[in-house]
Amino acid sequence: LRTGQTPARLARDFAYIAREQYIPEPSPMRRFARYLVLLLAFASFGAFAQDKVVYHFDDADAQATKGLRNIRNHLDVAPDTRIVVVTHAAGIDMLLEGARDRKNPNIDYASLVSALKARGVRFEVCEITLRNRNLGKDKFIMDAEFTPSGVVRIAQLQTREQYAYIKP
Repeated sequence: LRTGQTPARLARDFAYIAREQYIPEPSPMRRFARYLVLLLAFASFGAFAQDKVVYHFDDADAQATKGLRNIRNHLDVAPDTRIVVVTHAAGIDMLLEGARDRKNPNIDYASLVSALKARGVRFEVCEITLRNRNLGKDKFIMDAEFTPSGVVRIAQLQTREQYAYIKP
């Protein structure tokens, strides 16, 4: 305390200094960065809100009937799930025109696939397998889409787009 300065006066001076202390406004670039971070946080929250699953088929005889049933059940319980079916090797056989279950010929794969496609499921066929088996795209049901490599597509869905992996 200086001579003649009362504690009340000292407190008043400190309050004045605290009120008048200069706090700079953030620069426009810093404000933009803050808004961008918030926007990305909200956008990523929406991206994680939806389940995404890739179903891998490489043997239609062993996987097609139960795998298509699994997908139907999956969507019955979690209808907002984004599902991609990737087929290669012998798995592509279930997407050929006229394909049926060998053990139960009453099961027509095209109708099951069409029903799932109507619910948003994508069915992709490996083009490497097509070349190796000398098959044309015209041999497949209309609901089939094509990808350059089934294995690469599965890897990309898992690593780049965070799809869960299921092999029925």
